[in-house]
Amino acid sequence: MFERFTEAARGVVTGAVSHSERMGTDSVTEEHLLLALLDRRGTRASFALTALGVGDRRGSLEDALADSRRRGGLSKADAEALAGIGIGLGEIVSKVEEAHGEGAMRADGRRGRWWTGHRSFVPGAKEILVEALRIARGRGDRHIGDEHLLLALTARPGVVAEVLADHGATYTAVERAMYGRTGDGANPGLAEAG
Repeated sequence: MFERFTEAARGVVTGAVSHSERMGTDSVTEEHLLLALLDRRGTRASFALTALGVGDRRGSLEDALADSRRRGGLSKADAEALAGIGIGLGEIVSKVEEAHGEGAMRADGRRGRWWTGHRSFVPGAKEILVEALRIARGRGDRHIGDEHLLLALTARPGVVAEVLADHGATYTAVERAMYGRTGDGANPGLAEAG
C-alpha cells in the first residue's frame, strides 16, 4: 500500500515516526500522524488545516492531546460514558497519580515497557492508513495523499477525531475546505468499510 502514497503522504508517515522518536515512545499513534500533518506546508491537507484555523492553534491541539494521554487515552465520550454509570474519570486519574506519580495512566507507551528500537504502528494508526486508502478509492483517486490521511483522522472515532472536531475540523469541514463541496454528505471511506 505504501507505494500508492504520494510524496506528501510518505512525508506524514515518516514525520509520525520522527514525532514518536522525539516523544520517546516505542510506537506510532494517530496523534503522531496528526502532528506530522501539522508540520507539512504547501499540501492540500495543510491548506485545509490553515483554512479552518487549526494550523494556528497547534498549542491548543497539543494540550488537548496531552490531556487525553493523562486520562489513559480515553476520549471525552469515554469519560462521559463512565460518568453516566457513576465513575468519575478525573477522580480516578487523581488517585492513580497520588499513588503512582504524575502521568501514571499515560497512554503513550512509555511506562514499564522494554524498548526494542523499532517503532511499530499501533492498531489505531494502521486503521487510519487503511481508512485513507478507502477514502481515496471512494473519491476515485489513484493515489493516497496527505488529504486522505487528514480525512481518515477525522473519520475514525477516537481522541484525535474528537480533538480535531473540537477545533472545527470535522470530516465535512475538512472536505469542504479541500474540495469546496461535500458531495451527498456521505463519508466514502466509512460507507465502504461497512
